Amino acid sequence: MSLLDLDRLTAGLDEDPWARLLRDWDSSLRAANHPESTRYNYLLAAVQFARFLAGSGDAREPAAIGRKNVEAFQISVIETRSAATALNKYKALQQLFRWLVEEGEIEQPPMMHVRKPKVVQKVVPVISDQDTRRVLQASAGNDFVQLRDEALIRMYANTGARLSEIGGLRLTDVDLKLEAVHLHGKGGKDRWVLLGPKTARALRRYLRSRARRMGAADIAELWLAARGAQPLQPNGIKIRLKRLDDRAGVGNVYAHRWRHSFAHEWKLRGADTGDLMLVLGWSSDETPRRYGASAAAERAQQVHARLGIGERF
Repeated sequence: MSLLDLDRLTAGLDEDPWARLLRDWDSSLRAANHPESTRYNYLLAAVQFARFLAGSGDAREPAAIGRKNVEAFQISVIETRSAATALNKYKALQQLFRWLVEEGEIEQPPMMHVRKPKVVQKVVPVISDQDTRRVLQASAGNDFVQLRDEALIRMYANTGARLSEIGGLRLTDVDLKLEAVHLHGKGGKDRWVLLGPKTARALRRYLRSRARRMGAADIAELWLAARGAQPLQPNGIKIRLKRLDDRAGVGNVYAHRWRHSFAHEWKLRGADTGDLMLVLGWSSDETPRRYGASAAAERAQQVHARLGIGERF
């Protein structure tokens, strides 16, 4: 996050103490090599907490903040947003107060006795091959935007990568000789992922079209916006997928559904879970259990049919 973005994010906060503290915290996060998306989420939570304190008339100085202030903020987020959002804010504030202790701004974090919000895990439905084809048909064509959109859709479906991983690719991350891309995952976990031939072809067609755009050679980011030589950010990709979804009439299409579908197909074919973790950039053994969970019954039925249990007599 640039200082200009940080100024925009903290607009309306008093200079003393929050705006200055958050600039210093951002510098510390940068030094620890936290990715931009993580820094943004941490800082956004801190800004929202500071604004909540200001609106409620509670303590403004970090040293005066107590457990009740944090719990009141947490309740507000649960009631106005969701428990999952409150959990994300909880984790961000944990990092903030830990840093404030390290900096000597406070003696102990007020989070010590605040309970983590309990979140009921939602089951994300996988997206069928038929629906993916419908979205691809909605992007079909030979102009720049259509070629870009087809390449994006195939990249998400073919790699199972996160929205930000594909959205944050740079030209130097693409190796078309190997037909692979270098993904930059969470926590600095980088990995190379192979592309299928159809995805590689779509990417080549997009890159040829990209090379013909005025000023494109000066842009390091892989994906360009529809107009001018401007990068297309992950949030812009999210909006674009929503528009293609509206056109295709599928309903609720977003990048993470392809990630779940990728995991489902991997499990369906009996491939190794450890290999799946490497391909998708996971470090927790718990994560594979959640992905593709909506289609677990289908996988179980296919295994049952293959094993032939009950048909031995």
